Amino acid sequence: MTAARRIATFDHDGLVFDVRDTGPLDGAVVVLLHGFPQTGASWTDTAAQLHQRGYRTIVPDQRGYSPRARPRGRFAYRSGRLVADTVALIETLGSGPVHLVGHDWGAVAAWSTAARRPDLVRSLTTVSVPHPGAFLRAMLTSDQLARSYYMFLFQLPWLPEFVLRRLPRVLDRTLTGTGMTPAQIEQVRRDIVRGGALTGGLNWYRAMPFQHPAALRTRVTVPTTHVWSDGDTALSRRSAELAGQYVDAAYRLEVLTGVSHWVPEEAAATLADIIDRTARTPPSRPA
Repeated sequence: MTAARRIATFDHDGLVFDVRDTGPLDGAVVVLLHGFPQTGASWTDTAAQLHQRGYRTIVPDQRGYSPRARPRGRFAYRSGRLVADTVALIETLGSGPVHLVGHDWGAVAAWSTAARRPDLVRSLTTVSVPHPGAFLRAMLTSDQLARSYYMFLFQLPWLPEFVLRRLPRVLDRTLTGTGMTPAQIEQVRRDIVRGGALTGGLNWYRAMPFQHPAALRTRVTVPTTHVWSDGDTALSRRSAELAGQYVDAAYRLEVLTGVSHWVPEEAAATLADIIDRTARTPPSRPA
């Protein structure tokens, strides 16, 4: 067997992605996928907790965020490309199937990767955003549609970028309302707005109309835990409750109380415990 080696980047689709590879080199691998409007730095606290539990963590800055992986146009951000990026990362590691974790848009990529390539995923932990099919059903049966108004605004060309760059108070007020701290908001300004990743991040939303309908029906066949927090202003409890209907394996729904949408930073130790439990002992599906 080839000895494990650290990676700092991986290549795919003519793009170069930056990676944070930390923790015990011989530990079981956990791949952590970030969401919008953040980079892999959002996983720093959770990764540190996982290292204490013996895991090696692999955290990419995803498509649109890594400086050398920012293709132009929304078509480059379709679900199939996001899954292919994750597959390329796992195959680059060459260590066999991984424990896959995603938050926000990273959860969408994680759901789809686990469904399409279960051979590469030992366990799945998704945070905040449920399976795409559950999300759509929640939009039709709860207040999820009203919570998701911003997704429709983000479909507009150039205007969201103009507002978020030129009117910083709008960004501050919006993110404060979701539960972000001033330090987190400053990091968004630095890494996303001033760092040139804003359009790439928004293109994940702009590619939504081109998602293949089959993605709404794909099922996950690996042990899965979905994590939802009751302080999440963007995702309804109904969406979380429906997620398990798309898993044909051991499944658990974990509800965190008093926690905002930004779970990896706000509840790092609790989330690490959940990831560890999912990885070590497949959770039981409720009767």
